[in-house]
Amino acid sequence: MHVNESLISKLEELALLRLTESEKMMLTKDLEKIIDMFSLIAEVDTSDVEPLRHMNEVYNVMREDVPAPSLSIEEVRGNAPRIINDQFAVPKVIE
Repeated sequence: MHVNESLISKLEELALLRLTESEKMMLTKDLEKIIDMFSLIAEVDTSDVEPLRHMNEVYNVMREDVPAPSLSIEEVRGNAPRIINDQFAVPKVIE
């Protein structure tokens, strides 16, 4: 990939930036260096490497979904500092 003025302008537009000419030149040089570094990855022979699906062999362990008793209405209300009209009352947060 070649870094040119149109690419820099597009990035400037996407990032909502206004760059000076010197900043554009610095960005061009930096992006070219970054792209060169990433191009080294393409040189690595990965033909004998299987793609990873997981970083390790541990998978999600799910418990069986078994119904269990829950709190009664009185127990729930007992945990609330204040109840108004059968609803939790909380401090006002919006003016």
